[in-house]
Amino acid sequence: MPISPRSSGAQATQAASTAGMWAAAWMVTAVFMLSNSATPLYVHWQEQMGFSSGMLTVIFALYIAGLLGTLLVAGQLSDHYGRRPLLLPGLLAALVACGLFAGASSIGMLAAGRLLAGVAVGVIVSAGMAAVVDAGGVQHKRRAALLASIAMVLGAGLGPLLAGGLAQALARPVLPIFAVEALVLLSALGVALRLPARRPSAARPLRLRLPQVPAANRRHVLCGIATFGPGITATSFVLALGPSLLARLLEVRSPLLAGGMACAMFFAAVGVQFAVRQWPVARIFAASTAATVLAMASLALALHASLVPALIASALLAGVGQGLGQLGGLSLIGLHVPDSHRAQANAVLNIGGYIPAGLLPVATGYLVDAVGLATGATLFALVLAIAAVAGGSWAVRRAGA
Repeated sequence: MPISPRSSGAQATQAASTAGMWAAAWMVTAVFMLSNSATPLYVHWQEQMGFSSGMLTVIFALYIAGLLGTLLVAGQLSDHYGRRPLLLPGLLAALVACGLFAGASSIGMLAAGRLLAGVAVGVIVSAGMAAVVDAGGVQHKRRAALLASIAMVLGAGLGPLLAGGLAQALARPVLPIFAVEALVLLSALGVALRLPARRPSAARPLRLRLPQVPAANRRHVLCGIATFGPGITATSFVLALGPSLLARLLEVRSPLLAGGMACAMFFAAVGVQFAVRQWPVARIFAASTAATVLAMASLALALHASLVPALIASALLAGVGQGLGQLGGLSLIGLHVPDSHRAQANAVLNIGGYIPAGLLPVATGYLVDAVGLATGATLFALVLAIAAVAGGSWAVRRAGA
């Protein structure tokens, strides 16, 4: 039977939509590779420059400061002017951060690199992830939300794996690591240049303010924050202090293991999202809460029994908790928030998640300097487990309402 022109046109449109989603998702992956590429190198830089655990977590948290500051405006600018005008400077900021990391010889250069990396990630989680959903169109919102979420955690895992492998194999790995990352970012810049341009919204002039979510959708975003926040705080702890735990407490000095543990954490987040993508959102939130609490229990076991497998299990469970919380939050946004506010809703979800992800690890870093690594990390685990139970219980009730 011959294919009708209408059917052929629909297939071509769907193919273009799928290609557009994957291309936009690659930009997300590329920037998130940069976000965690430094993880296996922190111990090296700490020994080379002689800074404390508290300063290490401050350097790590500057990334979150840059991210949060960018999220305050990036979603509004993206919804008003379109995705491309935001993505191009965001990717350029990522390339500058690569250069700073490659030549880092001082705490200031590391701090500036982390800050610019945070700016780039702030752009990509608002404009970039919204671009993935835009490319999917009305019929593929949930599929596009899944792809955007997976692209984020895939990049976050590939970055430290690449860095850890090169650090294990090479005597001078820093320059090669960030040279490869720069090539990846250049390919993402090529994708951004090909995005369709959009005229600025003429409905009303842009007045920057705190990101806005329609009143009818605030519950959806808050449910995501309540579970995504504890999950990403757990993974932030692993990224900031996981290599130090391996080297100082468990006496395992391996950049490949440190990078591989971070990679496995984010790959667990990817795999679990595929596994549960058809679940009701309330069940996804409940599973996220359980995984985060188990991650903290495994962390306490690793600290007090000196078990490397328990620390690895903690990282994997933390990844599951973040991935599920993120998937549930993005799914509610994709299903319920209108296109005109989607980037801002993405920004609010990430702001709500990253605030505790920045504050708690920094507080723990200085607590470690005061009371020791085991005691400080145990107190962190206890506080986060309580927060996960409280937030997750509320989100499950509200998402199912």
